[in-house]
Amino acid sequence: MAGKEKRTVRIIGERNIYLHLSNPEHQKRIIKIGKALSSPVRLKILDMLKNTSRSLQEISTLLNIPLSSAALHIKTLEEAKLIVTESQPGIHGSMRVCICSVQSLHLETFDADADSENKTISVNMPIGNFTDCNVNPTCGLADEHGMIDACDTSVTFYSPKRVNAQLIWFCSGYIEYRFPNIYNPLIPLKEISFCMELCSEAPGFLENWPSDITVSVNDLEVGVYHCPGDFGARRGKLTPPAWPNGNTQYGILKTFSVRNNGVYLDGNLIRQNISLEDLSIAERPYISLRIEVKEDAVHMGGVNIFGEKYGDYPQGIIMSLTYQ
Repeated sequence: MAGKEKRTVRIIGERNIYLHLSNPEHQKRIIKIGKALSSPVRLKILDMLKNTSRSLQEISTLLNIPLSSAALHIKTLEEAKLIVTESQPGIHGSMRVCICSVQSLHLETFDADADSENKTISVNMPIGNFTDCNVNPTCGLADEHGMIDACDTSVTFYSPKRVNAQLIWFCSGYIEYRFPNIYNPLIPLKEISFCMELCSEAPGFLENWPSDITVSVNDLEVGVYHCPGDFGARRGKLTPPAWPNGNTQYGILKTFSVRNNGVYLDGNLIRQNISLEDLSIAERPYISLRIEVKEDAVHMGGVNIFGEKYGDYPQGIIMSLTYQ
């Protein structure tokens, strides 16, 4: 075109953008990029600028939109750092010249320590980090040095020392945990599971002492574990020396899983009328887990919950989210 000046823009921005969903600073950038890419007009502008720099006036003319609208779209793309702009001399004063500054955008949605094959993210909750409880004797808490405060009183469950608990027991009632909601709504969820070491609660211990232990997720009862007994005939593999013989020593590792087609206990289907959708995971900033022995249970045999320093398994309560 006669009289048209040659224009170039120095591309100073990031050519390859790498963002991680779990990084708070990256999340702010992701929001801005998401906003920038949410408009068909802005997508056309990016495509228009991927190989060629253009002035604001040219963009307005080619897209048949007002100059003011083009300026707003350019501002949004610039705030997301997807384009760069410069003011350059023109035939009639200065003009604003734009070009796409990005060649690739990479969004990592899983932590480095996540299971990359199964796309699973896990949180290990210390058993002393419960957020609510209503328990009845026999009840108590212990850390690796022994009993915490007084035994057989629910007052102990409100002690500041409760966060150090490695063993928790009660005859009836419930204890509740709130896990951080690490759910990613952009990827289809396959399963949410909770893995914990449990056994019944008898005075001292009794190998044959059945108990019906109910588990609820986000206030929805998902299943019952019929525990056969309170185990203490041998010492737990991790149970510290401070804990005496003749008391509860270890439990059984149990995993409750909710999938789209029902609830599973240790991989076996136990309920078909509950799905992931029923948990309304996306609606809360946390995911709650309640462990309960109901007073009207057929076998009201209490419960022991083991932490990483008691029992046979070095863990607290592990919540895992597995994506498709």
